[in-house]
Amino acid sequence: MRSALASAYLSLGSNLGNRLQNIKDAIQKIEKSQKILIKEVSSLYETQPVGYENQSWFLNLVIKIETSLDPFALLKYLLAIEDQMGRKRGKKWGPRNIDLDILFYENQVLNSDQLIIPHPQMDKRRFVLVGLAQIAPQLLHPVLKKNVGELLEGCEDNSIVRVYSEKI
Repeated sequence: MRSALASAYLSLGSNLGNRLQNIKDAIQKIEKSQKILIKEVSSLYETQPVGYENQSWFLNLVIKIETSLDPFALLKYLLAIEDQMGRKRGKKWGPRNIDLDILFYENQVLNSDQLIIPHPQMDKRRFVLVGLAQIAPQLLHPVLKKNVGELLEGCEDNSIVRVYSEKI
């Protein structure tokens, strides 16, 4: 018997090495799981760094998935992909070849040492909201009680987010 599938939204980003290839490789690795199905992919955006600004610009996109993995198993799988791709964790908000984050998992609210869902600070990050609003503008943030389109409208982050490619 197949377990029920949950919808989740993931953010992918890269600003080291071949950024485009890093994003493509991460998507391929995500797709390899028999427990994850990619349903939608936003455009690819080139984005100005936020937090630590003295670094190269990022490529970012958002994907909608359906998965039979619970949130913690999904996190473990995504961290394993980052490890396989050689991600080095250094300066907070610093350069990285790949960054995979869970933005939403159904309408769940989790707050543990390992995982916070919805992703904290997401509502303050234009680079996340633009891609998310493209594929799920009516998605309701279960804590803030605003949809993604409203969050983007009210976002005070003025960093530059521009379309790099409409298809990956």
